[in-house]
Amino acid sequence: MQRKAYVTGTAALLAALLAGCTSGSGGDSPTDNANPGDAGTTTVAAQPGKYRTLPEPCGAVGHDTLDGMLPGIKQITDPDQRDKAYQGEAELTYDTDRKVGCHWKVESADATDRLSVDFERVVSYDNTVSDDDQAQTLFEGKESAAHLPEPSGSSAASGSPTPTAAPPSSGAPSSSANGGTPVSDASSASSSSASSPSGSASSTDDLQPRVLSGLGDEAYIDDQLASSGSTAEQRTVTVVFRTSNVVVTLEYEEQPTATGTVPDSKEMQDRARNLASQLADKLGG
Repeated sequence: MQRKAYVTGTAALLAALLAGCTSGSGGDSPTDNANPGDAGTTTVAAQPGKYRTLPEPCGAVGHDTLDGMLPGIKQITDPDQRDKAYQGEAELTYDTDRKVGCHWKVESADATDRLSVDFERVVSYDNTVSDDDQAQTLFEGKESAAHLPEPSGSSAASGSPTPTAAPPSSGAPSSSANGGTPVSDASSASSSSASSPSGSASSTDDLQPRVLSGLGDEAYIDDQLASSGSTAEQRTVTVVFRTSNVVVTLEYEEQPTATGTVPDSKEMQDRARNLASQLADKLGG
């Protein structure tokens, strides 16, 4: 009888202990949290960019546009060589969803013309930085490296630089290398401003490197004239714009055959800006 009473008392003790454990883990008890002050807070990842892919760069420029920017292309008599010139040459890339490019080079009796387009899709690997913000940082780095003149006064409102900067072109006016009649920069700008894209220049001051409006989310144009010793002066017009997380760089060069001939600034800028607008339309931006 004593043994039976001992077993019964032990069972009662175990039952009491189990009841205490069950009540301590009930739904009404506070949640065990090492950092109770952080309860309910979550980290929201930055938004991804709009674009997941890039256009095929060599097919992004139409034949009509190439005819205007590379006049010598229509002078190629061999059909196979002309088709090859239209196709351009793709830049080497290891990821066509991240960075692609294409370039063209065509020689004519009057000049050698070069054109290149580059698309870069920016991806941020920082959860606190969006793809758009990362692309904006890349764009701003390019703009800073271009050393654009500081706008002031009324020029700032129109996106034109300060008129105290030196004009981008000098020397003789353009020859027929671009297919146009030689005119001075000022008269050329005035005569064709109506047909040029969004707020085109009407004076040599407005042809300076500058920020552009109405092209993507942000854009700028650069215009540089360089001379290689005794050779003709080469002009390079660069347009860079950003649409969401894609940065597009367009470079247009012309080097006339004749020494002392200066490529027309406005004509090249208008052509480059028209192509940039077409590329922005292809991106849908």
